[in-house]
Amino acid sequence: MNILRYEDLLQDNVEPDKSIDADGEESDKDSFEDDKKVNVDMVKGRRKSGKFWKDDRKKASLNVKTRGLQLSLEKKRKLREQLKRVKEMSRQVVQLRKQEKEDKRMRREENLKKREENQKRSEVVQVIKNSAKIKRMRRKQLRRIEKRDTSALQKK
Repeated sequence: MNILRYEDLLQDNVEPDKSIDADGEESDKDSFEDDKKVNVDMVKGRRKSGKFWKDDRKKASLNVKTRGLQLSLEKKRKLREQLKRVKEMSRQVVQLRKQEKEDKRMRREENLKKREENQKRSEVVQVIKNSAKIKRMRRKQLRRIEKRDTSALQKK
């Protein structure tokens, strides 16, 4: 029996193709093919690898291929426009996040610069004019000494 359409399955009066043997008896054409399929499955038995859950695959050419949804030109155009809008919005969101991140980085750098300047301004500085004092200092005191540019102090 060849079923070509879904409607054929729904009809009750569909009967398998019958042919008459040489003895004059009617026989089903498909019954022989069905018996053949059953025998082939029975002969195969257990797989060599032991993977009993694996099914036999059909050839790729036997797979039913569908053409998918066929949209009208107007619907395709609308979908494309909608997709463009969505992509543009996502680009804008990414750009906005990038801009916010950049602003935050710049603000952080400015704050660090201000902090350093404020720290330099608030330092108590004692200028050592006599280099002999440095030679007499102990190691611990020498470690505490930090060199600074004193040209800014002299201008004041």
